Amino acid sequence: MKVYRIALAEFSNKLYATGRAARWNSRGTFVIYSASSRALACLENLVHRSGEGLSSLFKTMVIHIPGNIDVKEITPGSLPSNWRTFKGQRITNTIGDNWVRGGDSVVLKVPSAIIPEENNYIINPAHPNFEQIEIIALEAFMFDERLSSQ
Repeated sequence: MKVYRIALAEFSNKLYATGRAARWNSRGTFVIYSASSRALACLENLVHRSGEGLSSLFKTMVIHIPGNIDVKEITPGSLPSNWRTFKGQRITNTIGDNWVRGGDSVVLKVPSAIIPEENNYIINPAHPNFEQIEIIALEAFMFDERLSSQ
């Protein structure tokens, strides 16, 4: 399976987890976010960057997750109705943190809070199978300038 991550060019040469809090992890829990498509990766960046810094140099990381890798899945139907809200993020943080601590799989498939019918893939770099996941291509990426003029 291929998944995608758009990152600043200077940070695109390896899979790196910052430990910053996000939808599916709390601060200090190290995970790598990726998306099922380049378009979703773009939207996720746009939402989280709030239009700032979109003129920087970016790369699309094309990431290969081998078919023999176990992927745990969280579906929208298994989540409370408020999971997409700011308050609901506490619930998703707990789910992600517990998944990392449990070590059941190296990848967690989750619905996107932007488009719940689309999926993001959270990668646990501390899992023993992480070594099997690799960047197979780096592609130049530029945000369309109209995206920053909201």
